[in-house]
Amino acid sequence: MILRLLSFIPLLVYVDLTRSAQPSAPEPVSAPLRELPWGQLNFLHTTDTHGWHAGHLQEPSYTGDWGDYISFAERLREKADREGNDLLVIDTGDRIEGNGLYDASDPKGKYTQDIFREQNIDVICIGNHELYKKVSSENEYLITVPNFHGNYLASNLDILAPNTGERVPLGPRFRKFTTKNQGIRILAFGFLFDFTGNANNSFVEAVEKTVQQKWFLEAIHDRDVDLFLVAGHILLDSPEFKTIFDAIRQVQWDTPIQFFGGHTHIRDYLKYDNKAYGLESGRYMETIGFMSITGLSTGGKPNLRSTSLAAPKFDRRYIDNNLYSFHQHTSLNSSTFPTPHGRNVSAMITSARKSLNLDHRFGCAPTDLWTNRASFPSEDSIFTWLQDQVFPAAISDPARKDIPRLLIVNTGAIRFDIFRGPFTIDTTYTVSPFTSEFRYIKDVPYGLAKKLLTILNQEVPQILNLPHDLAARIPVSSASSRSATISNTHDALHQDTNQIQLSSSSSPDNEGQPLMPGYTTHDSLGSDGDDTIHTPIKFYRVPNAFEARIGFPELSPQNVGAEDNEAKDPEIVDLVYVDFIQRYVLLALEFLGAEYKEGNTEAYMEGITMTDMISGWVEGNWKGEC
Repeated sequence: MILRLLSFIPLLVYVDLTRSAQPSAPEPVSAPLRELPWGQLNFLHTTDTHGWHAGHLQEPSYTGDWGDYISFAERLREKADREGNDLLVIDTGDRIEGNGLYDASDPKGKYTQDIFREQNIDVICIGNHELYKKVSSENEYLITVPNFHGNYLASNLDILAPNTGERVPLGPRFRKFTTKNQGIRILAFGFLFDFTGNANNSFVEAVEKTVQQKWFLEAIHDRDVDLFLVAGHILLDSPEFKTIFDAIRQVQWDTPIQFFGGHTHIRDYLKYDNKAYGLESGRYMETIGFMSITGLSTGGKPNLRSTSLAAPKFDRRYIDNNLYSFHQHTSLNSSTFPTPHGRNVSAMITSARKSLNLDHRFGCAPTDLWTNRASFPSEDSIFTWLQDQVFPAAISDPARKDIPRLLIVNTGAIRFDIFRGPFTIDTTYTVSPFTSEFRYIKDVPYGLAKKLLTILNQEVPQILNLPHDLAARIPVSSASSRSATISNTHDALHQDTNQIQLSSSSSPDNEGQPLMPGYTTHDSLGSDGDDTIHTPIKFYRVPNAFEARIGFPELSPQNVGAEDNEAKDPEIVDLVYVDFIQRYVLLALEFLGAEYKEGNTEAYMEGITMTDMISGWVEGNWKGEC
């Protein structure tokens, strides 16, 4: 495929790099871009934004905020109207937990609910993070679903209505609509994967059962459909999407299908057959996915002169979320690009961040610490930092301070990297946004406790029959996120198995222009999906969980042999863990032949969360100016 660089010659001399809408964000950096493959029907897609609606304030490639995205969508809709094509906007869930803009407010989401609603989204569905807590699922039902006026779809999800206690669908099961300009008749669904970790006020029906329901079968038998659109918080190459694909194909063997996925935090594109494709668009407002289809029938406007192709052309682009990309893709600049609506939303974000005091500094990080960009253990690993410095200083209950502690934490409790420089209130929530506290089992034989980590880091779904959940809070994209287990290996990976370095022959025109490190994606269509040409970043796999041994007997300098080492092991320990993984810890203990139940557990350092612990350690140890 011929690489087409968007307005490449102007890129070489472009110097007006315009600041992001958020005052503290760095300037975007110029880079060679591939143009958007505009088509008859076009889509913008976000997923797994996790509260990052202010953009990334320490990474120039991803500094666009939600207001910038609104301006971008509005400018592309204008382009679609001028050219007689259509543009739809899709979101596939996990909009909460992961950033101070959401997590620092009381109640959580106080500001983000109003900010998010400002985007004109045509099809939206839920993610698993909206369901962990009763209050967040009720917020979806009472606030977010009404905000999107019938566009929020819940094909396999019910909730107990807060006002009546009645079990009802969270939102409409499906939606049929006709596009504005082309008259393309679309039948849309909104699914969640077969999730089991939800609070007890919501009910996720298995996809395999949903596709057998009368309403679904009646819907897919509708012959007046030009395109099936399946939005789902589901990885593309999953049993759930294959079940939906097979169910539709049994009834409509040749109607095009477009899937939009999520959950695994990766850029990905998948072919199901020559008329069915899927797109997943990353995480954390790093990526705006772009999808186009040409050659669809236009049954809603039979008089429209349009050519339906036997095999429609599908294409994609993964857009780095920054103003430089947005300006180039719209052929506009800092003066002409922002819409009044987008500017107002950016101002809302600035005001919310100020109200939450998110730039308040706890300390200054002396170095970068990585979740997946460094091997574990290593001095650049955030998990090694926690294991060796933070936990030994912070994990101690006054009532049990003389008892050695074996602490186990799932790596998914840590969501993002720490960058050298200011460590703020916002940083604490990007690193560890969850409200999880600590629990423990007292006086566990050390010979038993020390075996737990091996069990948790083996093929957990196979051993303990625990699909999805232990890795449901994967810290960053990882190749193993496809299988929901993470291998404890130090082999270097590019950004997922899907991220590879571009060969020099794939970008012949960028010679001489320095490239920024970033996404270099390889998907089922090839290696030209990223809009911005980058040099690759290596990623490393991390285990499901890691441990810290705290308060263990010290070896004296003259007593360091292997036999003496064993002799210094404590007989019993307090087994401490993050409460999110309690059921896995108990099941692993049962697998090892020990009989511990929930009644054997107690709160440890009650009221202290991981977020509190990290910010407290930083305030006490990373003092000084940045």
